[in-house]
Amino acid sequence: MSDEFRSGFVCFVGRPNTGKSTLTNAMVGQKIAITSSRPQTTRHTIRGIVHREHAQLILVDTPGLHRPRTLLGQRLNDLVRDTYSEVDAIALCIPADEKIGPGDRWIVQQINQMAPKTTLIGVVTKIDKVDRGAVAEQLLALSQLLGPAAEVVPVSAVRGEQVEVLVDVIASKLPEGPAFYPDGELTDEPEETLMAELIREAALEGVRDELPHSLAVVIEEVLPREAEDGEEEAPKSGELLDVHAILYVERPSQKAIVIGRGGSRLKEVGTAARKQIEHLLGTRIYLHLHVKVAKDWQRDPKQLGRLGF
Repeated sequence: MSDEFRSGFVCFVGRPNTGKSTLTNAMVGQKIAITSSRPQTTRHTIRGIVHREHAQLILVDTPGLHRPRTLLGQRLNDLVRDTYSEVDAIALCIPADEKIGPGDRWIVQQINQMAPKTTLIGVVTKIDKVDRGAVAEQLLALSQLLGPAAEVVPVSAVRGEQVEVLVDVIASKLPEGPAFYPDGELTDEPEETLMAELIREAALEGVRDELPHSLAVVIEEVLPREAEDGEEEAPKSGELLDVHAILYVERPSQKAIVIGRGGSRLKEVGTAARKQIEHLLGTRIYLHLHVKVAKDWQRDPKQLGRLGF
């Protein structure tokens, strides 16, 4: 790699739940993309900004490309396709513990059709889950899928293994040029989008399969909170904020799941999300969560628009 500074846009692609968001967070060094054991949890193209002495990588984290069953699914796929044509490099993520299947081959086919000139890099994720022999087998299989020109890198985002090697490989594929963003900036997503995603992540933890696609979160308002009687002033770490959010589901039965018996589950969601949002904003917040039913919103163009899709 030359000594010239390089910068550009990189897209992680792959089937849902292949470790794309976890890898984004590991490379950026802070949580800016939601992670979940549930497939299809990413909804927005969160841009994570990776600053290194020799390069700046702008990571575009897309929803997993899949065969759509709803209008929301179709819109998420359109988002991915738009992204393919606008980036300098595409990194295909394949987990070390899952065989390459028809879905992976379909994604490579889509990339080759839509962005034939974009540099393609293979990433074998989750190498902490298997032994070295299995990693070697997966690297070979991915190499054969992508062709001899593509570089393939094994990583474990959870353990931080090989993450810097991947940064260097991607950087070497980017054009020479100045940084797009000032040092220290980690994402260009509005804070409200990130807050909504963190609430959504907390709400998806440990619930049954019917919920992931059906849950949307909207931040209604964020207001400075006045110090209450008996409090001399807001905490020294900064102002207190009141954050009001609405969690939309499609059916009353889902509303009951999110709220839980006597409101216990919603309280857990609020506690988990509040900690993440306080870390994100660097200030204390009071989080107010309300759950509403928006019937079949995934199939309704007007409701999709209102919810930001």
